[in-house]
Amino acid sequence: MISKLPRWVEYGSFILAFVAGLINAVGFLGFKHQSISHLSGTATLLGTGLTNSTFMDSSYLLFILVSFMMGSAISGYFLRNGALKLGRNYSLLLLLEAALLILAAFFLTSDSLYGHYLASAACGLQNALATTYSGAVIRTTHVTGIFTDLGLMIGAKLRGERFDNRKAFLFLLIIVGFILGGSLGAFAFNELLFAALYIPASICILLALSYAVYTLSLIHI
Repeated sequence: MISKLPRWVEYGSFILAFVAGLINAVGFLGFKHQSISHLSGTATLLGTGLTNSTFMDSSYLLFILVSFMMGSAISGYFLRNGALKLGRNYSLLLLLEAALLILAAFFLTSDSLYGHYLASAACGLQNALATTYSGAVIRTTHVTGIFTDLGLMIGAKLRGERFDNRKAFLFLLIIVGFILGGSLGAFAFNELLFAALYIPASICILLALSYAVYTLSLIHI
């Protein structure tokens, strides 16, 4: 049951959504006004670009989509299935995400498209980190599905069904985290340009270390 959701999932989801909002804001403000962490708009632009844009522009959008998928593939290789479970090696994947973001910042500072692809791969890796827990879908790099789920819950409540307050709280945490991350990303980009990506990279490293320490503390209890 989602009501038994451990607190570490809530805290982690908020922080990861914050990281995704920050990354997406930097990408949107700094590179062709193109989002990084959610791909519906990118796929639409690719579709229209096949008839209205150059081959280079269409190739760029295609590589953004493929990079996100490859990042998810990295998580899929290490996690086996999508259910959240304490004890899995999330720390390694968070460190890999940090490495991708550091490389992205380096390449973007040099005006290289590789930086955008690496940032997209980092978001794909992160989104595959948190998929399901007790039947609840948990995504941290975009909020379209979160708003949809909240709407479904409200509709069910109006029909007389029980409203899951804990689940709603988790979804609200993700939404707020994403928005706050976007705000910090906009501020950081104005001050640091693409070096702002070092901020989410640092957060991922701290989160990886915190998770490792928390897991070890439970083992020794």
